[in-house]
Amino acid sequence: MLAPDLNFYLFIAGVLFVCGVVCMATKRNAVGVLMGVELVLNGANLNFVAFARYTALGLDGQILSLFVIVLAAAEAAIALAIALNFYNNHLTIDVDRADELKG
Repeated sequence: MLAPDLNFYLFIAGVLFVCGVVCMATKRNAVGVLMGVELVLNGANLNFVAFARYTALGLDGQILSLFVIVLAAAEAAIALAIALNFYNNHLTIDVDRADELKG
């Protein structure tokens, strides 16, 4: 069986990216928006790894992908803390209610 070429991986990464952007634009709660951000970051990771495999980028693409994974983990932890604090104050995680945080 032949291995897929670079275009296949770029297509899958593009689909992940578009799904993430649509998810961020349409979801009203914070958890859905965070899932969209994770999909966008996973699309970028797939691009890094694919270019590392099929071009002269080498191991650098995989190292960049590891940095993005660490960034995504830190972002998820901080965003979860913010969402829990917002839920404790407002009893909802609807992002449209976030305009009450002015001050």
